[in-house]
Amino acid sequence: MTTLRLIPTDNIVVFPGMDITLPISVGEENRVLLVPRQDGQFASVGVVAEVGSTLRLPGGVRAVGLKGLVRATAGTAQADSEGNLRVEVEERPDDNPISPEIEELDRNYRAVVAEILELRGDDGRIASFVRAIEAPGTLADTSGYSPDLTFEQKVELLETFDVEKRLTRALQLQRDRLTELELRKRIREDVDTGTQKQQKEYVLRRQMDAIRKELGEDDDAVVDEYREKIAEAGMPDEVREHAERELSRLERMGDQSPESQQIRTYLDWLIAVPWSERSEETLDPEHAREVLDADHAGLEDVKERITDYLAVRKLREERGIEPDRRAGVILTLVGPPGTGKTSIGESIARATGREFIRIALGGVRDEAEIRGHRRTYIGAMPGRLVRALRDAGTLNPVILLDEVDKLGNDWRGDPSAALLEVLDPAQNHTFRDHYLDVELDLSDVLFIATANVVDSIPAPLLDRMEIIRFDGYTIDEKTAIARDYLWPRQLKRNALREGEATVSDDLLKLVIDEYTRESGVRQLEREIGKLLRKTATRVAKAPADSIAIDEAAIRNALGRQKFFSEVASRVSVPGVATGLAVTGTGGDVLFVEVAAVPGKGGLVLTGQLGDVMKESAQIALSYVRSHAATLGIDKSLLRDREFHIHVPAGAIPKDGPSAGVTIVTSLVSLLTGKPVKNTVGMTGEVTLQGRVLPIGGLKQKVLAAHAAGLTDVILPERNAPDLDDVPEEVRKVMHFHPVASVDEVLRIALERYTAAIAA
Repeated sequence: MTTLRLIPTDNIVVFPGMDITLPISVGEENRVLLVPRQDGQFASVGVVAEVGSTLRLPGGVRAVGLKGLVRATAGTAQADSEGNLRVEVEERPDDNPISPEIEELDRNYRAVVAEILELRGDDGRIASFVRAIEAPGTLADTSGYSPDLTFEQKVELLETFDVEKRLTRALQLQRDRLTELELRKRIREDVDTGTQKQQKEYVLRRQMDAIRKELGEDDDAVVDEYREKIAEAGMPDEVREHAERELSRLERMGDQSPESQQIRTYLDWLIAVPWSERSEETLDPEHAREVLDADHAGLEDVKERITDYLAVRKLREERGIEPDRRAGVILTLVGPPGTGKTSIGESIARATGREFIRIALGGVRDEAEIRGHRRTYIGAMPGRLVRALRDAGTLNPVILLDEVDKLGNDWRGDPSAALLEVLDPAQNHTFRDHYLDVELDLSDVLFIATANVVDSIPAPLLDRMEIIRFDGYTIDEKTAIARDYLWPRQLKRNALREGEATVSDDLLKLVIDEYTRESGVRQLEREIGKLLRKTATRVAKAPADSIAIDEAAIRNALGRQKFFSEVASRVSVPGVATGLAVTGTGGDVLFVEVAAVPGKGGLVLTGQLGDVMKESAQIALSYVRSHAATLGIDKSLLRDREFHIHVPAGAIPKDGPSAGVTIVTSLVSLLTGKPVKNTVGMTGEVTLQGRVLPIGGLKQKVLAAHAAGLTDVILPERNAPDLDDVPEEVRKVMHFHPVASVDEVLRIALERYTAAIAA
C-alpha cells in the first residue's frame, strides 16, 4: 500500500484512462488520488492519477493536467503539515478475464455504442477510439465520458470492480440512452412531418366530411359497424368489455384524430381473432391412422402417438369427462433433414380434421415475433401466434413450429423464453400477446415442433416437449417411399401422365445407393426429379405410350456414380477400423486410421477432433500400452514410436466418446499386423481398464452400417435393449455382437487374431 494526496473532484467522476485538467496545485507530487464528491459525500472508490504538466488557464489561473491510471480504495484521510489530506491507497487494477459471457457483452456494448454514435452524427473519431479499445474493463469505462449519465450512475460504474458486472451495467445504461435517442428522433421526425401535413390534412378531412354527408355516411356509422362486429365476434366477456372501451375512445375522439386509425387497426385485429370458432375435430383413431399411412411410410412412433392422443380425446368426450388443460400435448419431432418432420404436421391436421398453420422459426431473434409489439410502437402488430389463429380461422388448429432448434437471441430479446408460456399446457390458456393485451386461450391448439438436434434447445423449453425421434429410413423404406410417394409426385410436377414412365424397385435402390447418402429422402426426390425431367425431354421429342427407364437412362440423367462402398478397400490394411457415428444429418460410417512413425512415444491427432474424442484417443493408447503383453503386442513396437491417429474427412468437426473401441481396435490392428474385418462396424466408449461403456444413437448408427453394406455391428452390452428400436428388416440381415470388454471386440473384429487374453 502507498500513501497519496487525496484530491476531491466535486461533481466530477474520473475513470482510468481519462485525462482531466483541475485548477489546483500539487507541488512535487507525481501521483494523487482523485475521489468523486457530491454534497460533501465521498465515493468509496477513487482513481490513482498521474500528474502531468502545469498550465495557465484564461484569466491567469494555474492548473495541472491529470491522467487516470487505476481504481483504488483508500483508508482514513489524515491531514499533513501543509493541511493536505493524505490516505493509504490500495490499487485495484482490472484482471480483464475473457469468457464467453464477457465476449458477448463486449459485442453487444460495441453494437449499441455504434448505433448511438450514428444517431448523434459522429464523424468517426469517437468510433475509432472505441474500436481501438481491447480490454473489456476499459471498454465499460468509456461510459464515463457520456454527458447523459448522472453523477450517481458514473460513481456506480467506478465502484464496480468486477469487469463482467461493470460491463453489464454499462450496457444497460447505454441501451437506455439508445432508447431515449431513438424516441427523440421519432418525435423530431413526427413534428417535422406533422407540421407540414397538418394544413393539408385539415383541408382533406373537411372535404371528406362534406363527401360523407352527401353520401349519408358519418362517424356514427363507422362506430355502429364496429359495435355490430364486436357483438358478433363471440369474444369472452373481459375481451368484449375491453373492445367496447376502445370503441368508446374512438367515438369520443372522432375520425379526425391521428390516433383514430391506430384504434381502428387494433379493433380490426381483435375482431379478426376467431374467439368462438373451432374446427369440428375428427376423433377416429382408425381413420387418422389410414390418413397418416397414406401420406407417409414408416414413422411408426409419431403415428402411434397421434392415434393414442385421439383415442384419449374420444373416450373423454364419450364419457363426459371435462378436458384437462394440463393434459395438452406438445410433440417435438427431432431428426435429420428430409425425414418428413414438416410434412407429417399437415397430415396430422388432415387426420384430425383441423386447420394447419406452419410458423418458420429458423433465424428468428426478436421476442416480439412471438409475443407481438406493444401498441406504443409505430407499426406495431401482433405476434405470429395471433396471426396464425387469424389465418386458420379457428382456435384449435394444428400449429407447426418449424426448426425450433434454430431460434436465436440478441438485444431484442429471447424468443425461446417467450415460447416457454406458449408450450406449457398449464399456462397457455392465459397467453397474453403484447399487442392485443388480452388473455388468449391456446390450450386447444395442437402444437407440433420440429428440430434437427435437441442440443441447441434451451433446457426449460425442452422440458415442456414430448420428444419423438426420427432416426432416418432404411433402404427398403426409402424404396417404398420413392415408389409410392416421390415417383408419382415427380411425374405430376414434370407434366408426365401416370404410367408414362416406369422404373423397377431394383433401379430405385441403385439411385438410393449410388447417388444419395442421407437419412431422409430430400436428395432422393431431387435425383428422381432430374431423371424424370430427362424423360420428359425424350417424350417431348418423340411421344411414346410408356418409357421403361433402365440403368443406362439413369446414368445418362444422373451422371457418374457419386457414392461408393469404401469399407472393403479402406480396411484392407492393418491400422484402419470402421466406426459408427451420429451427426446432425443422421448416422454415418467413420474410419479411424493409425500410423506409427519414429518419435518419443507421443500422439498426433488430426481430423478436426473435439476434446472428448481426443481424450478417447489418449485413453485408447494408454490402454494398449498398459496391456501390450495380454494383447499379444511386442513391447518394442511401442518404444521410440509416435502414433498418428487420423479420422477423415478432415474438414468435418467430430466429437464424442463412442469412437473409443474403434481407436483401440485400429491401434491393435496396426501393432499386430492383423487387418480389421471389412464387414464389421463398431461403437462404444472404452475405459482404461478395457470396459466398453454404453453410447447413444444406436438406431441411427445401425442404419448407417446397413446402408454402407456392413453385416456385423459390435455394440456395448448395455445397449443391447436398444436394438428393439431397429427396424425388423434390418435386424434380420445383420449380426449384432454385444460386448462388455475390449478383448471381446478384438476377437470379433480382427482377422486371425490370437493373443494371450484368448488363452
